[in-house]
Amino acid sequence: MHNRLGNESSSYLLQHAHNPVDWFPWGEEAFEKAKLEDKPVFLSIGYSSCHWCHVMAHECFEDDEVASLMNDTFVNVKVDREELPHIDHIYMQACQVLTGSGGWPLTIVMTPEKEPFFAATYLPKHSRSGLMGMMDLVRTLGTIWRDKRDRVISEAAEITQMVRRSGIVRPGPDMNPKLLDQAYEELKSRFDSEQGGFGTAPKFPMPQTIMFLLRYHYRTKNKDALDMAFKTLHAMHAGGMYDHVGFGFHRYATDDKWLVPHFEKMLYDQALLTMAYTEAFQVTGSIDFRRVANEIITYVLRDLRTPEGLFASAQDADSQGEEGKYYLWRTSEVRAILGDAEYALASQAFGLRENGNFPFDPSDGLNIIHQGQDLAALAAMHGTDSEIIAPRLQSILSTLREARSHRIPPMKDTKALTDWNGLMIAALAKAGAAFSTLEYIEAAQKAADFILEKMLVEGRLSHVFVNGKAERKAGLDDYAFLIWGLIELYEAAFEEKYLASAINLAGVMIDHFWDSTEGGFFAAADDTDVPIARAKTGYDNAIPSGNSVAMLDLLRLGGLTGDHSYKDRANMIGKTFSGQASHIPTAFTFMLCGLGYMEGPAQEVVIAGDPAGNDTREMINALQRRFLPHASIMLGTRTQDRDKSLTVQGKRPLKGSATAYVCTGSTCLEPTTEIRKMLEFLTINR
Repeated sequence: MHNRLGNESSSYLLQHAHNPVDWFPWGEEAFEKAKLEDKPVFLSIGYSSCHWCHVMAHECFEDDEVASLMNDTFVNVKVDREELPHIDHIYMQACQVLTGSGGWPLTIVMTPEKEPFFAATYLPKHSRSGLMGMMDLVRTLGTIWRDKRDRVISEAAEITQMVRRSGIVRPGPDMNPKLLDQAYEELKSRFDSEQGGFGTAPKFPMPQTIMFLLRYHYRTKNKDALDMAFKTLHAMHAGGMYDHVGFGFHRYATDDKWLVPHFEKMLYDQALLTMAYTEAFQVTGSIDFRRVANEIITYVLRDLRTPEGLFASAQDADSQGEEGKYYLWRTSEVRAILGDAEYALASQAFGLRENGNFPFDPSDGLNIIHQGQDLAALAAMHGTDSEIIAPRLQSILSTLREARSHRIPPMKDTKALTDWNGLMIAALAKAGAAFSTLEYIEAAQKAADFILEKMLVEGRLSHVFVNGKAERKAGLDDYAFLIWGLIELYEAAFEEKYLASAINLAGVMIDHFWDSTEGGFFAAADDTDVPIARAKTGYDNAIPSGNSVAMLDLLRLGGLTGDHSYKDRANMIGKTFSGQASHIPTAFTFMLCGLGYMEGPAQEVVIAGDPAGNDTREMINALQRRFLPHASIMLGTRTQDRDKSLTVQGKRPLKGSATAYVCTGSTCLEPTTEIRKMLEFLTINR
């Protein structure tokens, strides 16, 4: 037997298809039933890899006693936040208005008119430690709905107005370049100089903050900005938040030392962290940063790639009903796998303890593998060189990886989201170009080609691909993040179709998401049914905001095409959020990356030459290996046609050799066939 969720495609909804709760998917059927039966609506929002969503499901939604109460009192609706982000966003705003905080699972109780009057996150079955349990909550809300209806309706209407007002963004003046310095100073004041990262536990990776610091250093030569970025990148990788055995990053660290992770792995983290480590490699040339980026990509291509060439959303935190069970080790198990000699080295290298290093239940003797000693210190302890120790450690990790492959792995959410795939396309293209790795670029091309061929329906993007079908209307993030990926892909492979697709999608994004009154982009399209209000945000969360990414997209398209209208609209986005950003600039670090680009000097580089020629490839590689965040790179050929962008038109190879044309604003320097001179030109006016 299953409830109405049994016919859904969402992995998260299917996890609840056999609950005794009479769940409805989001849709008018549920709200019509609520009106007909005069019941409030209980809305539960989560996602498939969410540990506390699983806990609440086991304690409450799988419990017959709780379900009976819920079915009698409410019409119950389940939402996958990853499939319906605009629904999640508006009710998360309601939760923050009502409680001052948010998170998942998100619990909302509302009127049949979709107006909320109660909000919470995780709830146990029975009340404990000041936290109301579901048994008490359902009875209390049922009584209030029956006996104090007028008050409930009035308060719900007031809360709805508060949510609407909280989402109103009034445009201000142009973004002030001083915000770049203010954001840097705020980050410096919060920087953990001992452990890396910003603030205290829990610590999230926030790769867009790292990307901002790298760009801030590029503009100012401020060494502290680099030190903060590099310290954080090294610390995140050294800790247990990184999966040293199978690669890839867990979602965040619950402690301040990056040791104890929340174990789910999200595609967006892999994509953004790949970009951050790749950019750190471009700044430094460090093989350590390159290795981490390569390992993340190895994990993604091995474990998250779908048969279509897209990328699955996430891997769960839990396996066999326990969080982290797949990733934790007992020393007796490691010794049996490796033997005494290699175990002795592994225990030192990876911080293993007989009584366990995992603090949640020390009596279990569980260990999480992390970098217990850096390589140089470990080599000194053994009286040898790092070059001798490193291959042994890689062999040990490979052996543990093979042993771990026989465990029951965490569940994988196989749905592919356009926005997160856009991020991964951007990451693969950036890394492929920086490392001269064709495999990465080809993987990005395959994913992009599939989306453009199968997920564009009558010119409009779909948000999700699952069970062989493209579903749901795309939101702003889908357009902005995919455009980002297509721009990176064009600058990696120089295939005109990716630039043309980015331009086309930017037009659709402007037509259906732009706020012609106040500026900026709405999160949902103008023909999407949205409860309460169309949201419009510019601040970053775990991923950059759609408006921040769109701003940088438009600036880059302006550089690639010579069309100044893109830059004008990007400036309007900055004006829309300038007031908010001035109050808390560190919440807008990716938008400040766009501000830095706008302040420039932005540069355009056209390499004119034979695409197959060694001289052309050497020039392109010299650019792609370097960190040039304000430069647009284009390839011209021997025969320019009229359809080429204004930036490329008229630029020819000199004397049959690959030639670089470097322009800053409206000023172009003399064309050169020398790589050294081309790179010198790129430092002018910086």
